[in-house]
Amino acid sequence: MKHILFDLDGTLLPMNQDKFVQYYMPGLAKRFIKAGIEPEALIKAVWQGVGAMIANDGSVTNQEAFNRIFSNLVPINMEEAEKEFLDFYDHEFNDAINATEPTPVAGKIIELAKEKGFNIYLATNPIFPRCGTRNRIRWAGLSESDFLDVTTYETCHYCKPNPKYFTEIMDKHGLKAEDCLMVGNDVEEDLAVMELGAKTYIITDTLENKKNLPLTSDYSGSMKDFYEFLKGLTPQ
Repeated sequence: MKHILFDLDGTLLPMNQDKFVQYYMPGLAKRFIKAGIEPEALIKAVWQGVGAMIANDGSVTNQEAFNRIFSNLVPINMEEAEKEFLDFYDHEFNDAINATEPTPVAGKIIELAKEKGFNIYLATNPIFPRCGTRNRIRWAGLSESDFLDVTTYETCHYCKPNPKYFTEIMDKHGLKAEDCLMVGNDVEEDLAVMELGAKTYIITDTLENKKNLPLTSDYSGSMKDFYEFLKGLTPQ
């Protein structure tokens, strides 16, 4: 095992997903009222855009998949909409840190993984632009430079739980699945990589299992448990 892929939301950045959405969506919707778009319509358009990214077949980037749907549902020029999105992520979006519970264990894990010589990647579901992801990394007490790659919607063509999302990362960096460990908290999304032959560690502190799927992960435990587990690992 030479490479560790880390999820962000709920893993390196513990959070209450429902509370996060309550901060995120209304704040974003307010941005578009001046363009004559009612909050309910804006939120519906965003969720449909997210659905398009989740269903992306790889023919376009996730950003393009989102834009196609969003631009057909709201009466605003997509160039103007993207300006609003990016400015929102730089400002109001940061209020959503209140839905998270950053832990110093995350920083210790990343530091230890790098000290040991593991190649580490941030395999966060690429439904956000890079600026929004960079902020969430910062909330976790980490830096984008801690990772060899960070997946965002500008460059990715798939989303979790599609195994092709993980294949795209591995192909980009020349990784073999059997040399990878995926660390995440979502049973459906993060365990999808097992189909490729990678090992998995499910973080149980903020376990997500909406479909009540069997917990077939190779390993599981709290963030602190994973830190102790990592102490015994050596890249090979």
